Amino acid sequence: MEALIIKAGRIFYSICVITIGINQLIFASFRGVIFPLSPEWQTNPEIWPYLTGVALICASVAIIFSGKGKEVALGLGSILLALVVFWHLPYLLFIQPHKIIHLGLWADASKALALAGGAFVVAGSFSNEIKNAGNESRFITLLEKLIPFGRIFFSITMIEFGIDHFLYTDNISMLVPGWIPWHIFWTYFAGAALIGSGTAIIFKIKLKSVALLQGIMIFLWFIFLHVPRAVADPFVANGNEVVSSADALAFSGIAFIIAFGKTTHPIRNE
Repeated sequence: MEALIIKAGRIFYSICVITIGINQLIFASFRGVIFPLSPEWQTNPEIWPYLTGVALICASVAIIFSGKGKEVALGLGSILLALVVFWHLPYLLFIQPHKIIHLGLWADASKALALAGGAFVVAGSFSNEIKNAGNESRFITLLEKLIPFGRIFFSITMIEFGIDHFLYTDNISMLVPGWIPWHIFWTYFAGAALIGSGTAIIFKIKLKSVALLQGIMIFLWFIFLHVPRAVADPFVANGNEVVSSADALAFSGIAFIIAFGKTTHPIRNE
């Protein structure tokens, strides 16, 4: 059962990355989670969004179906982490046009960090399935050292999103479906749950139980909050609702893998 949940988590994560890739192919522009959207980057044709989109799709398919899923996940996570460090952070600190840097501006960078962490979590989940790990290249062995940080990168984003629930309560409460009462209460509750679960996962407090509950919570958001909005308006803001749904699916999958996978350190079967 645990193995099936881990595989489902990988699929959830890969579906998200595939969705980002397809979105770039459809709209011929970078998603903000890959590169912050900026007019000076626009060219005709949009060759780089196309190439990046194809690469994301191929990487995700490889994670699901190929025998090199671990290596691909490590490579994807490293690239996403490099984008956070060498593009998102400089963009937010020195380039973006807003005079005041507030937490809401960090959404794309935070999602990129979560997806980078998720890739490392996915890579770690392959460790107990791979034989003859001693044959791995030195480069892959080096990248494996990032696996323990995967849950931390992911949880930093969950904590930030939890704080957002308290800073931007009115806007976030609008995401709660109309048939659910007490929108403000559930917004605060979700924020506290994200902060609490993210902190517990970082410090490995009841890790399995907390990560499982977090995954279930986010998956329910995917079903009841995100999917209806994506179905109602799939093309608004260049398909933002669809990609946001995929983000939620990926985050739930990452949490499930943290709960049941060997993600805290690389395991070798010599």
